[in-house]
Order: sequence, then C-alpha cells, then structure tokens
Amino acid sequence: MNKIGLLLLLLVLSCADKNSKSDTLTEQARWQQHSKDTEIIRDDFGVPHIYGKTDADAVFGLLYAQCEDDFNRVERNYIWAIGRLAEVEGESALYSDLRANLYMTKAEAIHYYDTSPEWLQKLCIAFADGINYYLETHPEVTPKLITRFEPWMPMYFSEGSIGGDIERVSTSKIKAFYNINTDQRLVAHDGLIRLKDDEPRGSNGFAISGKRTKSGNAMLLINPHTSFFFRGEVHMVSEEGLNAYGAVTWGQFFVYQGFNDKTGWMHTSTGTDIIDEFEEDIVKTEGSTSYKYGETLRPIDSLPITLQYKDTDSLKDKTFMMYRSHHGPITHKNNDKWVSTALMWSPVKALEQSFTRTKKI
Repeated sequence: MNKIGLLLLLLVLSCADKNSKSDTLTEQARWQQHSKDTEIIRDDFGVPHIYGKTDADAVFGLLYAQCEDDFNRVERNYIWAIGRLAEVEGESALYSDLRANLYMTKAEAIHYYDTSPEWLQKLCIAFADGINYYLETHPEVTPKLITRFEPWMPMYFSEGSIGGDIERVSTSKIKAFYNINTDQRLVAHDGLIRLKDDEPRGSNGFAISGKRTKSGNAMLLINPHTSFFFRGEVHMVSEEGLNAYGAVTWGQFFVYQGFNDKTGWMHTSTGTDIIDEFEEDIVKTEGSTSYKYGETLRPIDSLPITLQYKDTDSLKDKTFMMYRSHHGPITHKNNDKWVSTALMWSPVKALEQSFTRTKKI
C-alpha cells in the first residue's frame, strides 16, 4: 500500500510538472507564433504600422509597440485601473483603489473575461502576450509594480466606448463614507490617471461634410488642443479585415479615435447626465443590513476587501467592507441616506464595441 501511494504521488507530481512546463511552452509558443506573423514598421515620424496575419497578431504588435514607446504609461494606466495605485503612491491613493474595486473586483474581472466571446478572449490574450513578450525581451525595463500582465486586465480599462466614466465618482466622498473611525486628516486625491502629467484638459470634435471641404471628402476633427503625448498614433492591419489608423490610449488594444477606408469615429467628453444616483432607505437589524425597494426589503451586498498601500519602504494593508445595492455600489451619503451610483458599467460589451467599430464598413 505504501509503495502504491508513493507511485501515485510521484505520478501526480510528474503530471503537475509536465503541465507546468506545458503551460510555459504554450505561452512561449504563442509569443514565437505572434512574432513570426507580425511586423512593425515605423515611418519617418516614428508612427508604428503594425501588420498581422490575424487580429490577435495586430493586437500583440500594437501592445509591443506601445511598450517600446512608453511602457511607463501603459503600466501606470493599469496600476490605476485594477486598483493598485496605493501600492506605488501611498495611502492617499487608497480611495482610488477602493473605487475601482467597488465597481469590479479581480474575481469579477476574471469572470467577465471567462464568459466573454472566444474572439474577444483571443484579443485579451494577445494584449497580455504583447506586453509580457516585451518585458521578457527587455530585461533592462523594471516595472514599478506589474511584472506580469493578464488577459482579464482589459476588463478594467474599457474607457472609450459605452463604458462608464469611473473618474466622475468622487474619491473624496468615498473616503468620507468608508473612512469610519480612522485618521480624518488623510487627504484622498482624485485618483485620476492623468495626475501630474501637465496635459491640456478639455474635449471637442467636429464633423465636416464633404460639401464644405476642398477635397470633397468628409472630415472628422478631434481634440486638436491635446498634446502629442496623451495618446499614441498607430496603424493596425490584419488579414482578417482590420485596417485602422488613429489614436490609441496607452494600454488599450483598439484604435480609440480614427478611421479605416470606409468610416471614421471620434469621442468627446461632455457633461451629459449619464450617471444615476439612488438614495437607499437603509434598515439595520441585528446581524443584517437591508434597503427598501418598493414594499420589500433587500439585503445589501457586503464584500470585504483588503488593499495594500506603500508606507515608506514597506507595504501595509487596510480592510474595508464594501456595500452594493442592485443599483450599484454605495459611494457616499446624503445626510442619513446611503447613495448608490450607477454607471454604464458593461466591460465586455464596451470592449466588443470598441474593437468591432474599427472594422465597420
């Protein structure tokens, strides 16, 4: 019996080792296949023209090229988006991280990825492969925090389509609600990804009919006041029908604003009311917290989260109990009313729309 048990243990360990090596080889094999089927040609202005056999190849090349141009911005956008900014910037960023988790936890982001369409999963894998291959081939580059990128991370960063603008949710109000019995002198910054970058602010766009242009072609003009460094300029081509040129936000795998040979698209930021706030009637009983919905009581969702933050040369942690109603996460209070804030938060649909519009004809 002891020999059989030992043999079974050795067999399990052998299989586990083979699976581990197989996973590593699978990733390495993907990198090599992408490298073989992707070409990046930079023009005289340094703009990368990325040619791939498949859409996934083009995404792989796009992220690799973005990292060549500015890995720091790519990484920072994801440090902020996935809710780990405090690990780099300290305790004042905790409420930016809490805001990210109020709308989506890591487990929920993984679930969105796992249940997304297969074609979108391939693009998300190619996103991670492009950055990880860059890091593998550039050992001199030292990430501030994220040493490995994962396919679920784009679920956090779908801004640029139907995704909700999470930055319009006040971190100061989140702090006031969730910072109970702690140091009230702590100042929460606004949690924006554009902090301290000296970029111009604002947004505008113009659509001009071909009847009013010298060439006779319609024109789209977008944010002429924005500097060259806020978004990179790229050209993405694949044998699957992708041929898009335009601006891409650092770390995203789709052309944010641009054109193909048939159509164009642009974005502007406005003050349009696309956020809803709901005052919840909270009812607390022994051992439970509920809220009124019509004539019924619904239990408030309670989810503990522990966040880390940088303190001098070490990391400390702080645990919060996050609350959500079916309207959305609880973000602040109006007098004695808890307030939930609803955004257009649908990351899979947002990413689907963001990429497929680049191939519309």
